[in-house]
Amino acid sequence: MSVFGLDPRVERHLIADEGEVIVDEVAKHWAAKVGCALEMLAAIPALMLIMVLPKQLYFVPLLGALALLLHGFWRFVGLRMDRFVITNMRVFRVHGILSQRIATMPLSRILDISVHVPFIGRILGYGHFVFESAAQDQGLREIRFVGRPDERGLTIQRVIQRAGLRGRTAQPGVPAGYDDGTAGPEGGVGGRASVGAGAGGAAEVGATSQFERWREERQASAATEPVPVVRVADDRGADASGAGGADGDEHDTAEMPW
Repeated sequence: MSVFGLDPRVERHLIADEGEVIVDEVAKHWAAKVGCALEMLAAIPALMLIMVLPKQLYFVPLLGALALLLHGFWRFVGLRMDRFVITNMRVFRVHGILSQRIATMPLSRILDISVHVPFIGRILGYGHFVFESAAQDQGLREIRFVGRPDERGLTIQRVIQRAGLRGRTAQPGVPAGYDDGTAGPEGGVGGRASVGAGAGGAAEVGATSQFERWREERQASAATEPVPVVRVADDRGADASGAGGADGDEHDTAEMPW
C-alpha cells in the first residue's frame, strides 16, 4: 500500500513476457525507522531553546528544528522506498528517492545465504541477510532490517529448489555443466515434465539442451574415429591351409619367418 504516494512500484521492473512473478516483496522493518522518528522528535527540544535565548538568536533553534525535521523525513522516505524483491527468476533491490537504483542477482548466482539475527532483532523480529554469490559487485551482498528473516530465508531456498538449481546428481560419464536435469525437484523424467513452469521450466530446458549438445558431440566424435582392424593370427600351421578356403578367408594368416 502506498503512503503519501511513496511506493517504488517494483512491478514495473518485472520481466512480464517471460512469466516473472513476485514471490515476496520485503520492506524495511519498522525498527530501521526508529532513528528517523527520534531525529524528527528532537526538533521539539530544539524549539524549546527559544525560551532561554534572546530574540536576536531565535533563528538558531528555528533553523535547527527545521533541519532536524527535514533530514529525519528524508531518511524515512529513503527507507520507505527501499525494497528487496524475490521473484521466481531472481532477487533484486530497488532503492532511491529522486533517482532509483536497481541491483539484480539471478538465482543461479546465489551460492549461500547467511541470516544474522542480533539480540535486539530476536526481540523485535528482524534480521539481516548476507548473500554469497558468484559475483559480489551487484550491491546485494547485505540486506539489512528484514522482517521475519527465518521465514523469508526459507522462501528464497524454496524458490531456488523449484527453479531446479540445486539438488541434482551428476550422471556417470556426463561431464560437469552437461547435467540433463533428471534429479530436479519437480522436473519429472529428464526435466521435461516441468517445461513452462516459470523459471523452473526454463532451467530444466537449458539443462536438457546442454545434455543433448554433449550427446551430439559424443556421437560426432565417435563417427569420425577410425574403426580399428583386428587381425587374428592363425598359428595352426599346415593344418589351417588344408582345412579349406573358408577359414583362410575369415582369418588373415600371419606369415612365419621360417
